[in-house]
Amino acid sequence: MIHDKVTNYIANDTVQFSMMSEDQKERIFNGVIKTLNDTGADVHHEGARELLAKNRCKVDGIRVRIPPEIVRQALSTLPPTTTLYSWDGNEEMCYVERGRSYFGPGPTPPNFIDPDTLERRPYLRKDATTVARVCDALPNIGYVQSLGSINDVTNGLADIYEFADMIQNTRKIVMNWAFTRDGVRDEHRVGIVMAGGEEAFKKRPNYISYGEPISPLVSDYHAIDKCMYNAEHRIPQVYSPCAIGGGTVPATHAGQLVVAMSESMVGVVVSQLMNPGTCIIIGGVQSILDMRHTIYSYGAPELSILSAGLTEMLQFVGLPMYSTSGCTDTKCLELQSGIEAALSIHMAMLSGANFVHDNGYTESGMTGDIYQTVLDDEVIGMSRLIAGGLDVNEETMAVEQICNVGPGGHYLYEDHTMKWFRKHYQPTLMDRNSYEDWDAQGRTTMKDRILKKTRDLIENYEGPSKRVPPEAKKDIQKILDEAEERVRSN
Repeated sequence: MIHDKVTNYIANDTVQFSMMSEDQKERIFNGVIKTLNDTGADVHHEGARELLAKNRCKVDGIRVRIPPEIVRQALSTLPPTTTLYSWDGNEEMCYVERGRSYFGPGPTPPNFIDPDTLERRPYLRKDATTVARVCDALPNIGYVQSLGSINDVTNGLADIYEFADMIQNTRKIVMNWAFTRDGVRDEHRVGIVMAGGEEAFKKRPNYISYGEPISPLVSDYHAIDKCMYNAEHRIPQVYSPCAIGGGTVPATHAGQLVVAMSESMVGVVVSQLMNPGTCIIIGGVQSILDMRHTIYSYGAPELSILSAGLTEMLQFVGLPMYSTSGCTDTKCLELQSGIEAALSIHMAMLSGANFVHDNGYTESGMTGDIYQTVLDDEVIGMSRLIAGGLDVNEETMAVEQICNVGPGGHYLYEDHTMKWFRKHYQPTLMDRNSYEDWDAQGRTTMKDRILKKTRDLIENYEGPSKRVPPEAKKDIQKILDEAEERVRSN
């Protein structure tokens, strides 16, 4: 539980669980400290190595060993909270603090389930707009990622096209990846345009930049280069690996947590050395290699265990967690996809992870499916209600109403009932009809209802694109044109 002391009793704000004791968390963190100090990580960036060397890290070629005091110093400068805003005003869209969770899709699958044909095909530019608009309409999706990597634009520019199209079609925070520093810079320019200027963006950042080191223990040139750009410009960022249990990290869960946390800690240290107090979020996909099928399992129960464990470790040291849920190893919308998604969503919610991605991933992360995201949205809403726990006070105990109604009565016409039944969760996809009504309405299945709801959103939900100022659209197109020219000249 999360506890807040209120006068003479304890209020339970949210229902959460703990997977490890304080001693176990301390031991894992000590393993991270030892790994970084004794073995270190390979950092393929001369500027980053110079920065680390100037700050008492041991540099030998590309290998960098980070002393415990440097790690602890970096952790001490992390911001306790970070606020992100809608691009069209001052409204707070995400508030990064312990225990507050936002769910969204994920980036970069090469394939997409076509909304019309339900066939698997390459992810296209138009899909980024579709994903953004649908996610903007879904009440339980808190931020937006592309759910794919664009296949039909100039090679090397999928990142900036995705970002430019998504941010114009949702007011929610966009979390976007980039190939290189050039892509990160292009996205920064778009973010500034959408905010209404550089100073406005500094006060009200409207996106998160996403980057990954390589597991095990490698910060490649582009990953750390992008990390440094974001830190310099105080852009909130993710720096998280995709660790594969039994493949790139130990097959034991505790060993995986040690390596995954160590990999990201390089980015944490670099970002805080460059610009103390800048927001950095770590975590990433944590699951296992299924040795029978040689796939990285997105539906494995171990994904939930490892994600919740890493969330707890990051809370232990004061870092925000980028977790994973709502994904499946199956290839289409079916019972397996619902079961695997529901389990991982609820575990992520109860763990208190901050940003939870990959809601809509199918085929072990190879295919994005907006229908799966719509299903996940319903599950997220139900899970959030459960995580809210019970509210116990004079009004909710309703002792006065109980005494007034007495034995054998009913509460249907009570004012108290009229007020409180409206707070009961109202699903949009779950079937609660009588058999007769279900039969009269065509005996629809869950898949039928998901298809209908999603297609209705695609066809009828407009989104905020028409509210983007014409001059902003022109400026963004100019950024895209300049990116095209840069690629052609190279």
